[in-house]
Amino acid sequence: MMTRAMIATAVLAVMAMAVGLFGLAAPRAGLSISTAQVGQTPVTVMRPSDAEAPVVVIAHGFAGSRQLMAGWQLSLARAGFITVSFDFEGHGRNPVAMSGDVTRIDGTTRLLMEEVGRVTDFALRLPGAVPQVALVGHSMASDVVVRQALADPRVVAVVGLSVFSGAITPDAPQNLLILNGAWESALRAEAVRVMAEIGAQEGETIGTPGAGFARRAAAVPMVEHVGILYAPSGIAEGIDWLSASLGVPALAGPVSLGPWIILTLFGVVLLARPLAATLPLGAAPWHPDRRVFWMLAVGPALVTPLILALFDTRFLPVLVADYLALHLALYGALVMAGAAWVGGVPKARGWIWGVGLALYGIIVFGGIMDRHVGSFVPHAGRIAVIAAILPGAVLAMLADAVLSEATRAALWRRVVARGMFLISLGVAVALDFERLFFLVIILPVIVLFYLSFGMMGRFLGRRTGSVVAVGLGLGLILGWALGVTFPMFDPGS
Repeated sequence: MMTRAMIATAVLAVMAMAVGLFGLAAPRAGLSISTAQVGQTPVTVMRPSDAEAPVVVIAHGFAGSRQLMAGWQLSLARAGFITVSFDFEGHGRNPVAMSGDVTRIDGTTRLLMEEVGRVTDFALRLPGAVPQVALVGHSMASDVVVRQALADPRVVAVVGLSVFSGAITPDAPQNLLILNGAWESALRAEAVRVMAEIGAQEGETIGTPGAGFARRAAAVPMVEHVGILYAPSGIAEGIDWLSASLGVPALAGPVSLGPWIILTLFGVVLLARPLAATLPLGAAPWHPDRRVFWMLAVGPALVTPLILALFDTRFLPVLVADYLALHLALYGALVMAGAAWVGGVPKARGWIWGVGLALYGIIVFGGIMDRHVGSFVPHAGRIAVIAAILPGAVLAMLADAVLSEATRAALWRRVVARGMFLISLGVAVALDFERLFFLVIILPVIVLFYLSFGMMGRFLGRRTGSVVAVGLGLGLILGWALGVTFPMFDPGS
């Protein structure tokens, strides 16, 4: 039976979720929102009405999806533009895998440009669409939209977010706004170089948008590579730039989704605490002495990338996910074998609670993520990928639960165990930087996984003491999350 404190916590959690979801829904009021298919490319159209308006096509970055660009799309639609976002091949709900040579401009990049072109054709056929278009692209897509602007005369303005593109010249593309997060030092340095070529500095505007050539590079305060997508100040710059470039007054300012997303997901995580309090109180799990702990925490983390470097680990049609699946599996197996050697194999008690944690994380937390943050529901082609990643993910999270004693271990032990796992992935990247570079993107994702789903696992572990419940639950969630996130890739097509 829950205590009054747990009941109060449950009420607070539900209120946070309700207020957060209301805040996320409010910007959609008054907009016409629909979905469609351009070939097999899923698109979302947002517009204020059926009146004539310029078109803005919005493209996400690597491992992203339409949902990740919602802050920009909602803001631009409310400002008066016809907006179209889409899932690139290999991403989100798009069932077509990325293909081509990712190292060549006439390979994968060319195919992505063609996809932008097809979506642009669709957007300009929408009722009321004015026959000119602007492109917004983040990260990987910043290069794609810059190159597409140079190839498509219908494109009259470009907004690049977290920009890297070798196609920018001193005189093209016209009406280019470059926005980088203030904490993206390398990308900001490149923007400074680009502006210096025309005798300008970061924060300075050259020319007048919509009146021929214009260019500006700016740093969005207090954000990094993902935060730039939610920063109202950056979105406001984008609205002003596109309004001037396309010659229409803005009807509204930027939408701020970040605080509402945080509040909603905070409520979901917090609700796991009173739910866990309804479970039986369990005994403390196996506690390795300090020497054994350091052996299990450090040894497998360093040995795993060294062993895998000796083999070809490509077996899945997903960029670097095949390597990550093997890395998780081998790391987890080494830790569990070491624990078995010293008598620390966990009992299977509580596995059903782990399944419950996984269902709560995937359906409730994941459902909100899928609606407002990023694609979390797989298409049929991803089921086999999720199935291939799950065994390794479960093994790795069981290892994490053993080292963290179902999260009951001292803080320093939990930090060391998880820090060494991240270092293990870093060593793998260093050993094969060209192929495994994209693992760098996953490192902050895993940190966020620990902070969100890991906290839900902590509530479960502190209550039940079940290593299997925590490891199984977090492993199922991790495998699912990785399976729906990594871009599908078919190098043979």
